[in-house]
Amino acid sequence: MTIIIYTGLSISFEEAKTILDAEYLPPVKRGDISNLLENRDDIGVIGIIDGVFHQSPAVAHKEILAALKQNIPVVGGSSIGALRACELYPYGMIGVGDIFNDYKTGVIESDDDVAVALNPETLEQMSESLINMRYNLDAAREDNIITQEEEDELLAIAKQIYYPKRSFEYTIKKSNLSENNITTLIKYINENKFDIKYEDAKKVIEYIKENYS
Repeated sequence: MTIIIYTGLSISFEEAKTILDAEYLPPVKRGDISNLLENRDDIGVIGIIDGVFHQSPAVAHKEILAALKQNIPVVGGSSIGALRACELYPYGMIGVGDIFNDYKTGVIESDDDVAVALNPETLEQMSESLINMRYNLDAAREDNIITQEEEDELLAIAKQIYYPKRSFEYTIKKSNLSENNITTLIKYINENKFDIKYEDAKKVIEYIKENYS
């Protein structure tokens, strides 16, 4: 049976294939899973990492529920996969990773927290996700680069920025930080930045590998 994983944005197809030999498809949108179920009878597992939010309608809950009703495991994490897993884990969808837990515990609630702009041809990420900014600013606060109050201000600014324009530098420069602190924080981010969506994407693939391959 075939393992289908929707990604390409949080993790590249090339790197994903080094973790698990599966069929990797671009970010899922409304109708993709329905079409999959209607036209294929070889689906063993569906992994949902990346999906389309605003360019076209997002993958519907009923599509995932239809797969679950056919006893096809659906595993989600990192991006829209984490959001849908939080909404549907009571019905059998499996959630993996820190972002899934953040949705489940109410730390984040909106699809805007994981949304990014992407190049539809290359799947290159063109903006920064709010959740990734939160994790990196948390680290900056823990390393005493910024205070809790400064982090709160930065996150409030980032939240107000339309997601395709969201970036660390743009957000930091719109804040009330001093010029020295702006320079220090930008330098810190450039040297220490990590991508929580990427880390969770790997966890989804590794979970599927350990449990279904």
